[in-house]
Amino acid sequence: MIKLDPLDKAEAARYMGVRGKADAQTSALLEKYEPIVRAKLRPAYVYREAEVRFTDKEIYLTGLEIPLTGNSVRRHLKGCKKAVMLAATVSAEADKLIRQTAVTDMAGSLAVDCLCSAAIEQVCEKAEIEIFKVIEAPFRTWRFSPGYGDLPISIQKELLLTLNAQRRIGLTVTDSCLMVPTKSVTAIIGISDSPPENRKKGCSVCSMRESCAFKHNGGCGKDYKL
Repeated sequence: MIKLDPLDKAEAARYMGVRGKADAQTSALLEKYEPIVRAKLRPAYVYREAEVRFTDKEIYLTGLEIPLTGNSVRRHLKGCKKAVMLAATVSAEADKLIRQTAVTDMAGSLAVDCLCSAAIEQVCEKAEIEIFKVIEAPFRTWRFSPGYGDLPISIQKELLLTLNAQRRIGLTVTDSCLMVPTKSVTAIIGISDSPPENRKKGCSVCSMRESCAFKHNGGCGKDYKL
């Protein structure tokens, strides 16, 4: 079971739309709600290792009933013989706390929402550390989620079925491909015997790049090269 460390309040502030250093009011909100959020959330994750098989147009992962399609995920998994399918969540407590806070404190509700976003990022990072203590991975790619680039977000439903995520961690997906609980992530991490090519993660491959609130505000802070 993952135990959350203090949440990254600077990251949460970026999610709130802050550029640079947060003002006193925003900082106070984050300071107030960070320990509350951390105490309420119940992080969990599941994963499965899979063999990767390429065809001319599709990519198959063992255990996944439908193939991965699109050039983005093909570039992401280039040179990978194996991959890890991952699903993580901070639990339905996040959605509940966001709603409850909104009743009396709308600004506080936004702070809680953004702290929960920072929390799921931390959970994914901790999950990777734990997973790759068990699975041998000379080299690995970053987490590539359904909806990045031209990988259809609809693959999310099949990933959760493959991981039995509803039974194991209470994570489901709606007909419109929204995850419940909302503060959750699915991803594919490639494993290879040689360093992955110098590929960029972030706005250039994100499916939200046209409507993202961070696009004109310095990005979400997750644009980097491996």
